[in-house]
Amino acid sequence: MLTRKQHELITFIQQKLEDTGISPSFEEMKEALDLKSKSGVHRLISALEERGFIRRLANRARALEVIRQPEGSVAKPAAKVAANANSALTPLRGSASGGSASVSAPAPANDVIELPLHGRIAAGAPIEALEGQTMLPVPAALLGAGEHYALEVSGDSMIEAGILDGDYALIRRTETARDGEIVVALVNGEEATLKYLRRENGMVRLDPANSAYDPQFYRPAEVQVQGKLAGLLRRYH
Repeated sequence: MLTRKQHELITFIQQKLEDTGISPSFEEMKEALDLKSKSGVHRLISALEERGFIRRLANRARALEVIRQPEGSVAKPAAKVAANANSALTPLRGSASGGSASVSAPAPANDVIELPLHGRIAAGAPIEALEGQTMLPVPAALLGAGEHYALEVSGDSMIEAGILDGDYALIRRTETARDGEIVVALVNGEEATLKYLRRENGMVRLDPANSAYDPQFYRPAEVQVQGKLAGLLRRYH
């Protein structure tokens, strides 16, 4: 069973596709559902995607497809959603001689999601992961399904994986990971580090990507996976 907001969103997306042939932007969805930020839209889309109601088409940020509707639902969207849909989804018309409606080409995909920026994370010796509430604008095309957050990288132990000091690591929140994946590992409940995760002889091994650093070994109870690397942002000065 979907939440009210999830139901409103899938109805709005379907109406937009039927009216224009183009899936709505994150800004349109935010306004239609009266949400405070685009990150709320992202969470709703991820939930619908994980439950098999919609899917994103590869390599296109503004490309959503409704796979199935909620059971027994041909319900109209909430009044606000319907009003916004009617006002914002007017298709372009063709020439006067033809008289038939035509759909304009999709606009460039410029949707941006605001991710919570939770301080700095070490790519060297572990340091405390700060729990700030600063928001980092991120292109939606860089993210897949799931809930994400961002961390600023500190240190050089992952440079051979292309992760540099000052980069922003985009993290998909999860508590599980396979060997060889780059993860955010919380050590002893207070320090976080960005490393390759491997398991060896009953221990957890956190591997750097810099030959100048040695692997770190911990007992499984000392390490908690808090997410997996999903992407990077780099600022050039």
